[in-house]
Amino acid sequence: MDSLCCFSSVSQIVGGRSYNGSGKGRSHQGPAKYGFSLVKGKANHPMEDYHVAKFVQVRGHELGLFAIYDGHLGDSVPAYLQKHLFPNILKEDEFWTDPNRSISKAYESTDQAILNHNPDLGRGGSTAVTAILVDGSKLWVANVGDSRAVLSSKGQAIQMSTDHEPNTERGSIEDRGGFVSNMPGDVARVNGQLAVSRAFGDKNLKSHLRSDPDVKTADIGPDTDLMILASDGLWKVMSNQEAVDIARKIKDPLKCAKQLATEALNRDSKDDISCIVVRF
Repeated sequence: MDSLCCFSSVSQIVGGRSYNGSGKGRSHQGPAKYGFSLVKGKANHPMEDYHVAKFVQVRGHELGLFAIYDGHLGDSVPAYLQKHLFPNILKEDEFWTDPNRSISKAYESTDQAILNHNPDLGRGGSTAVTAILVDGSKLWVANVGDSRAVLSSKGQAIQMSTDHEPNTERGSIEDRGGFVSNMPGDVARVNGQLAVSRAFGDKNLKSHLRSDPDVKTADIGPDTDLMILASDGLWKVMSNQEAVDIARKIKDPLKCAKQLATEALNRDSKDDISCIVVRF
């Protein structure tokens, strides 16, 4: 692949540090625009969500790069993903001919880099949901874990990611020598510890976890209203359709992202809440 000249500095593709924050931006070639809002949860640990929301130029194409990284056991892994995952995807030789394969390969190689980087980075973990919008017309969504991407087409919610939950992937976990338990608490967890069945990092559980993503694609046409990417702090208290119904009432994507986060808090979400809204 050609040199990624537009990536002369990392700040051009990474998003913001994990903190209570918000922002917005827009395409330079089409009508797409985005807004994001990050809100720290009520748990007694620092904010562990990171995001990316950018439009960049690569090889004569405009790419919209959007991601939510929801960390656990610290913020080192989501911070690493924010800096490295999209560059790793875009430097794959086959990205322009086989995006699906390139995204999958980059997810796996990035996970290996995290595990090999140092003990502290490997101990923590993170979910990920990424969306790449090519020239405003083709969308590629990938994820590991339970952060989620939802499209709206004529107001109908379409889930573009797969929630990787221990109960739904119990067979894979048990085949790898692990187990699923609801103890302690009432949430199914891998080996009684982790509430997702796929994740980046988590060195101590990695032999029982997967890090390969589910990848989906969609054409962005006149019926496509918007896209929502969010961490499970939103989706634990709100259905896909409820989120779309709220979002469609607010034209400004920044105000929309803030409203979705506020609504999740009003519904007593305890987790960190990170949300990106893209209007097409």
